[in-house]
Amino acid sequence: MRNFVSLKDLSRKELIRLVELSFRIKKKPSLYRDALRGKDVGLLFQKPSLRTKTSFYVGAMQMGARVVYYSPEEVKLGQREKVSDAARTLAGYLNGIVLRTFSHSVIEEFAKVRTLAVINALSDLLHPSQVLGDLLTLYELKKDVKKIKFVYIGDGNNVCHSLIYAFSILGGNIFIATPKGYTPDRKVLQEATQIAKKSNAKITMLSDPKRAALLADVLYTDVWASMGKEKEMTERKKVFKRFRIDDKILKMAKKSCIVMHCLPAHRGEEITDSVIDGKNSVVFKQAQNRLYSAKAILLYTLRGKVVL
Repeated sequence: MRNFVSLKDLSRKELIRLVELSFRIKKKPSLYRDALRGKDVGLLFQKPSLRTKTSFYVGAMQMGARVVYYSPEEVKLGQREKVSDAARTLAGYLNGIVLRTFSHSVIEEFAKVRTLAVINALSDLLHPSQVLGDLLTLYELKKDVKKIKFVYIGDGNNVCHSLIYAFSILGGNIFIATPKGYTPDRKVLQEATQIAKKSNAKITMLSDPKRAALLADVLYTDVWASMGKEKEMTERKKVFKRFRIDDKILKMAKKSCIVMHCLPAHRGEEITDSVIDGKNSVVFKQAQNRLYSAKAILLYTLRGKVVL
């Protein structure tokens, strides 16, 4: 039994095997239909979800697990009782818990319970399950991340953090274009830089999205204001105005460039209709791949020998 809290906890070998497992599950899902038979999995979400909830819920059921979903109002984690008390209680009922929360400390508190497999389905700091699905998409379309220029344009948020960890582990070249004051977390960058020294990865920070997009193989973006930051939206619209993937930005990239977005998209803000619906977009393939990466994560945490 393992936890899936942050990509930084994985070795390069483990991360590659998780991507490869996701790919195998996608190609031959019937081989895994009983892989979690007899397992009980809980989904405890404090934030709204479409792709993450569906991918883990359906993914677990398609592999034979029993699934229970807890809405925010049912549990009121940290309000009705201590987070540690809820974690210890659920460990008596479940084999694994999929958490989608605000504070990353909630996931870390659950991870202290060694008899419960803990999966990070999003925190304000990280979104590793999203990025594993992204890596599957890159594996299918671009093969080796070491050979591409990957560009992220937008807010230095949880998705950005997990992308930075992923590329630092795999030895890729990632360019991050954010407005000043909205750069990624300093500790994340420091940790990723240390990892990159071993993998020969390159992490480049820029404040000019046009410069970042030049000859890009992949353009990636996310909403300007993540969940919990909605009150900042008026100000963020002004700050992020230049950080939009539109036709002009896309023309600066390679003709074969693919466009990615973790969704939900605020069309007309961080990405235009013409781009997200255009021929370079792989956004909905990317979304579909969340199912197969979720299955791989469930197998990794509950039946680690499948991967390792």
